[in-house]
Amino acid sequence: FDLEINDLKNTKIYRMSDGENQKSLFKLDGKWFHETGKVFPGQAMSLEVEEVLFHQKSPYQDVLVFQSKTYGRVMVLDGMINSTSRDECAYQEMISFLPLNSHPNPKSVLVVGGGDGGVARDCAKHSKVERITMIEIDQMVVDASKEFLPEMAIGMSHPKVKLFVGDGLEYLENNEDTYDVIIADLSDPDDGGPAAKLFQETFYKLMKDRLNPGGIICAQGEVIWLDLEQCIKPMIDFCQKHFPSVTYACNNVPTYTCGIIGYVICSLEKDKDFRTPLHVFTEEEMDQMNLKYYNQDMHTGAFALPTFVKKKLNL
Repeated sequence: FDLEINDLKNTKIYRMSDGENQKSLFKLDGKWFHETGKVFPGQAMSLEVEEVLFHQKSPYQDVLVFQSKTYGRVMVLDGMINSTSRDECAYQEMISFLPLNSHPNPKSVLVVGGGDGGVARDCAKHSKVERITMIEIDQMVVDASKEFLPEMAIGMSHPKVKLFVGDGLEYLENNEDTYDVIIADLSDPDDGGPAAKLFQETFYKLMKDRLNPGGIICAQGEVIWLDLEQCIKPMIDFCQKHFPSVTYACNNVPTYTCGIIGYVICSLEKDKDFRTPLHVFTEEEMDQMNLKYYNQDMHTGAFALPTFVKKKLNL
C-alpha cells in the first residue's frame, strides 16, 4: 500500500491506498484524530490528541499510536481505532469470557490475531485455562503494543501463552493441534485488509476442524448498525452449515464505530445455552482478576439482541 500524506497548514490527511481503491482515511490536525472513511459513510469518531507516539507502515497495515486526552493510549490500524487504554476492557474481557465461561473445561485456547495482547492477558486469568497459543500476523503491532500499551501486551509474556508471528489461516491449515476454545480477535475486514480472509467460510471451517469435542469459537462480529446485511448475516448463515449451535452477542465499546461491537459464537454442542455462564466469578475472584467490565449479568445481557437483528439473523 502507498501512504499519501498531504500537509494543509496544520492538518495532515492520511490516505492508505491499494491501486485506485481508497482503503481508509483519517485526519490528524495537530489536536484531533478523526476516524472517517467510506467503510462508515456519513459519520466520524474523533478524539483529542495530546501526543503522537508512533506512526509507521508495516507490510500489512498502517499502525498509529497516540496519547489521547480522555481515553489514554490509542492504537489505530489502517485508520480505524483498534483499542484504547480506557475502554479496551469492554472488548477484551467479553470476547474472552463469553466463550471461556460457556465451555465446561476450557483447558486449551487458540487466539488468532489479538496482537495487542489483551485477549491473551484475560484468557490467562481464567483458572481452567492451561495453555494459550497466539498467532498474530503483524510483528509491528506486537512490538508497538509492548512499547506503548504494556497493560495489554503483558498477556503475551504470561507463562501460559506461546506466541507465533504468522498468518492465522496458514497456521490452521498446517497445524493439527486442537483446542477447546478458539478466539478470533480480528481487525476489520474492509477493503482487503490483513483480516479480510478470516471473515470467510473457509476460515470458520478450519476453526471447526481444530476444535476438540464440545469446542467453542468466538470471533469479532462487526457492527449491527453498519454490517448486518453485507457481513454479519453471511457469517451466521455459513456458520449454521458447519456448527450445530450458532449465536450472536454484542456490547458497547465507546470508541468503536457506532459505540458497539458484536461476536459470532459457535459450538460443536447441539442446542448449546450460551446465555447462562457455566463458571460464575465471585466478587473476590473478579477483584483478583482485575476485571473491569465482565460479570454474570453482562454475560447474559450480551445475548439480548434488538428485534431487527433477531429477525435478520433468524436466531
